[in-house]
Amino acid sequence: MDAPITSRYHEVYARAQRDPEAFWAEAARAIDWYECPRKVFDPAAGIYGRWFVDGVCNTCFNAVDRHVAGGRAGQAAIIYDSPVSQTKRTISYAELLTEVKALAAVLRDLGVGKGDRVIIYMPMV
Repeated sequence: MDAPITSRYHEVYARAQRDPEAFWAEAARAIDWYECPRKVFDPAAGIYGRWFVDGVCNTCFNAVDRHVAGGRAGQAAIIYDSPVSQTKRTISYAELLTEVKALAAVLRDLGVGKGDRVIIYMPMV
């Protein structure tokens, strides 16, 4: 019989509550930054404060590109399993990167540029 799976949720949550800045500073080290933040949290920046104010990163690079570059191109990035349509599909990091680049090219050709906001409606199916 397999050993029960134990969760570290309560331990991790307690650490985050005890010292939020240290917790999120540690988490931020797992991200690839173009410019690493010098300050984790600025409580004076707005009513709620701001995290990583001077840091610069690319979410897409962190979610897709770095996994391809790191040798995980053939591993599953997305596993789609719809009980409604009975559709199952696995998309590798390499396939996802190809699709992301294709969509980026379409958006660029439509005049979308850095700083523009884009919304994509995805109906529930």
